[in-house]
This record gives sequence, C-alpha cells and structure tokens, in this order.
Amino acid sequence: MRLRSIERPGHRATTRHLQAAYPFVAEGGLGGRGVYVGVDASGGSFVYDPFSLYGEGLLRDPNMIVLGQVGFGKSSLLKSYLLRQSVFGRRAFVLDPKGEYGELAEALGGVTVRLEPGGSVRLNPLTERAGAEAQQRLLQGVAAGALGRVLKPDEDEGLRVGLDAVTRHQDTEPTLPDVVDALLHPTSEMADELATSVEAVATDCRQAALGLRRLCVGDLRGMFDGPTTAGLDLSAPFVVLDLSEVYGSTALGILMTCATAWLRATVADLRYAAEREGEAGDKVQLVIDEAWRVLSQLGIGEYLQDSFKHSRSYGVANILIMHRLSDLQATGDEGSRVVRLAQGLLADSGTRVIYHQRPDEVPWTRELIGLTETEARLLPELRIGEALWKVGPRSFLVQHRLSDFERDLADTDKRMRDVRAVAASAS
Repeated sequence: MRLRSIERPGHRATTRHLQAAYPFVAEGGLGGRGVYVGVDASGGSFVYDPFSLYGEGLLRDPNMIVLGQVGFGKSSLLKSYLLRQSVFGRRAFVLDPKGEYGELAEALGGVTVRLEPGGSVRLNPLTERAGAEAQQRLLQGVAAGALGRVLKPDEDEGLRVGLDAVTRHQDTEPTLPDVVDALLHPTSEMADELATSVEAVATDCRQAALGLRRLCVGDLRGMFDGPTTAGLDLSAPFVVLDLSEVYGSTALGILMTCATAWLRATVADLRYAAEREGEAGDKVQLVIDEAWRVLSQLGIGEYLQDSFKHSRSYGVANILIMHRLSDLQATGDEGSRVVRLAQGLLADSGTRVIYHQRPDEVPWTRELIGLTETEARLLPELRIGEALWKVGPRSFLVQHRLSDFERDLADTDKRMRDVRAVAASAS
C-alpha cells in the first residue's frame, strides 16, 4: 500500500510571515542520531532518540507523552519505535493493560509476565529495592486511590510508622498484607511514635488499611500481595507486564500503579548492578499504555508524576500513551488538580507526540501544551500515521513509516479481525 503524502493544500502568504505560519517547513530536523521515524513536512527523514538529544543538551529530559484518538497510529508508532530502538541496544519495560505487546516481545526475544487474580505470578510493589521513600509514596497513592479521597494526616503518618514497624521487625522485605496487618493491629511502639494510643492508631488508620486490603483478598488477590515470584527472567531485552485479565476492573489504575512501582524498582536495581560492575547500564524505556487509568485516580497521578521528575536519576525514559488530555477530567470536580497534574506531567515531558484530536479536544490540548494557532488548527485534520511532534521548543509534522514486517506486528485490530473470521466461518 502506498503511503499518502502529508502535503497540505496551499494558501497565500507573504515571505515575511511564511516561516512563522509554517515552522515545520523551516525546521532543519533533529540530526541523524537515533531511529528513523518517518518523513517530515518538507520531505526529509525524521530521526529521533531522546537519550542522544538529552546528552547533547537539546532536551531537558527524556520523557515522552503520546496522544491520539483510536485508530490513528499511536500504537503503531510505539511498537515500531521500540522495535527499532532495540537494534541500538535499548531495553524496554512495558505495562500492557490490554495485552497488545506480546507478539512484539516474542519477536524481540523478550518475556511476557501475565498477571491475573489467583495466578501463579506475584510481584511485590514494596520491594526493598525501591527504597523507603518510594515505598511510602506508593502506599499513600494506592490507599488514596482505593478510598477515592485525599488521605488525612493521621493516615499518612500511620502508613509511615506501619511500614517502618514491618521493616524493623522482620527479616524479609515488607509486603502489602504485612502493612495491612500492622495498621489493623498496631503495636504500642507505633502508638508511642505517634504520641497516641493503640486504639486511636487502629481507628485512625482503619479505612486506609481496608483500602490496601482490597489488593490482598477477593477478586484482586494473588498479584501484588506477596513476595515476588522467584525465577522471573528480567534480563531479556523486552519485558511486558500483561494486565489484560483485569482490564475491566474498576481498580485497574491501582493495579497499574503497583506494577509501575515494581518495574521502576527493577529497572533501578538493574542499573545499580551494572554500575557495581563498572558498566554504564542499558538505556531503558518504561512504557505505560492507557496511562489515563492511572492519572485519573486521586492520589495516584502524583505518584506517577514523581517518576517523571526523577527520570534522569533513575536513568529511564518514561513513555505515557493516552487518547486525549481530557481523560484526566475523570477525577470529577477536582478541576484545579487535573490542570496542575496535566501541566506538571507535560512540563516534565520533553517530547509530546499528538495524533488526530477531535475539534472539541483542541482548545484543552492547545492550552496545556502551548500550541500555536497553526498547530492547533492541524490537529483535527491529521490523517492516519500523521502526528505533530513537539520536541522541546521545536515543532515537526511527521508521517510515520512502517515496513511490512512492522505493520503486521503493530496491527492492533488483527485479533479482532481473526475473531470475526472464525465466527464467520463457523456460521
């Protein structure tokens, strides 16, 4: 199939105003270091690598946010981009809530870890590799997300002393059930640290404890409620955490947060191990698909934002995939918080890739990303495979190109067509 040109209908403009009206035409590109993505509006090759651009001072951070309506090519971009980056030794860890990255993992000799209630694989989000501060932030975010409200000061402090008590009094690393038990049955030591009674600690922390307990019993048990299963192969170049079995759960955002915490700690541990051996460590990309499910939950979005702020110290390029920025409005009346969170994430993302957006999405997108009038006007007109790339302060209109091999791997509708074909043949 021949790819369509991304040339736009012409219009009249003076030479004085042409460069400002269409900055894509005057842009000289990002150089030749990185992977080939496609062609820009002037017909030249568009090449991109956040690690190289960051090293050259052209990006202040390696993070990326990809936005786009369903069916316009954002999944194809990510899968082909990760495939091409693997040629240069870049590793990827993917949080996959819909089960779409398994074939890519297989093609790259990677590993897919499938998580399901009561399954055979557990991941401990409170792994000691994360460090006490990250463990505390995770507990706060998950408890707030489970309760659907901001935690009270007593609950915040209760989580801290509960985690501390578990860490001090057992030889194994803490788990969520350990912390829940400590909060429901606090010790006099915990009460003394908070200058209150044992009964008061139990009362003040009960709701937070029950929120965390949701991950340990019932329909969510068996994924994040114990030590990490031994024998998982994390040395593979491509590791996928598949959460498709719980995609319909109302707690998916919380489960994704636990998985992200485990991934972050794993990536950090691999980097520290390499540094101990005197090696620089691999360049790692952490991909979170359907990121709005995490960001729209009160208390959890802030946890993810911390990951973005510390991406350089973690040695990770975070990549968030969303349909549209207005998905963050799912928090209801927390309008000011939504704006602050979205602005913070965008500020900590050096690269923003925007595929087709509906006209009613354009004002919100333009405001948060800071698009020019010309850039905003293009968004509803973008065709399949076309995207506006904002790399630092620079803008590019890019047509993504796929090989035949990549097109088959990136086809997210393939399984749906296969199901329809089987149903048709059966009838």
